[in-house]
Amino acid sequence: MALNLSSRAARTACAASKIAARPIATVIPSRTYSTEQTNEDKPRWSYTPTQAKAPFSLHLNSTRPAFHVNSDPVLLDRFYTRLFANNGEKLLSEETKWLAVTHKSFDQGRRGFNDRLAFFGKRIVQLQASLALAQSSPKGGVPGENNTDEFGRVPFSHPALEGLNSLSVENKNILTDRTKLAELAKSYELQTVLRWSPRKPDDLRASGIDLVLSHTLYAILGALSLEQGSVVAAKFARERILTPLGLKHLK
Repeated sequence: MALNLSSRAARTACAASKIAARPIATVIPSRTYSTEQTNEDKPRWSYTPTQAKAPFSLHLNSTRPAFHVNSDPVLLDRFYTRLFANNGEKLLSEETKWLAVTHKSFDQGRRGFNDRLAFFGKRIVQLQASLALAQSSPKGGVPGENNTDEFGRVPFSHPALEGLNSLSVENKNILTDRTKLAELAKSYELQTVLRWSPRKPDDLRASGIDLVLSHTLYAILGALSLEQGSVVAAKFARERILTPLGLKHLK
């Protein structure tokens, strides 16, 4: 019994000595003061979140050439002015302007990307294209005007229904073809502000730049609709996308 008590007392004394030997610096947390700008003070689009970074790069000794993307807000504002006309850079918030032109391939998607905006924008273009085709005059005249019925029946016709023959999936796909949208985006110089990481930096066409440009144009329209409303977005889709692609006299 005495041996057990002495062993217990020895362990207690040993533990107490370890606690007493701890330096004060480990008990009181130290404070560091820095005048450098932290990531929280920077715009979200301008940096990769610290917690999303790996401790080292997996691309060791990579021979892939670097691909430069725009990081100049002035250049981005000039693009939106070309696209939306005067004061176009003020239609979208600062963060949304960058998000709309950021593809998911850029920085592994760690700064946000425009997939959901593009999905929304594409639906708007498809709707406006359907309305425009339904309002257009049929190339072959009024359906059934040259067909005679043996019983003398006359099919119902109305000016509002004359364009229904033009409304088809094929016509809509031809109108909103990816290549045409990409050429339209290039005419607005979208490629100068597009943020993406091509698979082959020395061959952008093989990397799918046409798809990325059309995707980004849809995303800009989706962002415009969310921040300025459906009326402004529908007008932009008709006047700045569908009319240059060949649809005229849109109401």
